[in-house]
Amino acid sequence: MIKVTKTIALSLVALVVLASPAAAAEGDSLISFSGAIGAGLVTLGAAMGIGKLAGSALESMARQPEVAGSIQTAMIIAAALIEGFTFYALFICSQQNPWAS
Repeated sequence: MIKVTKTIALSLVALVVLASPAAAAEGDSLISFSGAIGAGLVTLGAAMGIGKLAGSALESMARQPEVAGSIQTAMIIAAALIEGFTFYALFICSQQNPWAS
């Protein structure tokens, strides 16, 4: 978990450093990265969630092969719910800021 946190923190620092020329530009060229950061965080969270879901499901199927069918069904339903929420969150992140002028 600490490695993931360090990676996310390093990515955010790199984003700020790389975006500083665009933020320093004059006029209407100021770029808002809040949607991009939100979309990245949503994607990382969904990937981690589905990875943990699949790993746990495969481990439980290995321990009890006789219930593999019901575990697989539950895993597919849970993965679909995670993907649905991910698409909704990406849609929200992609919308323009209504308070920007």
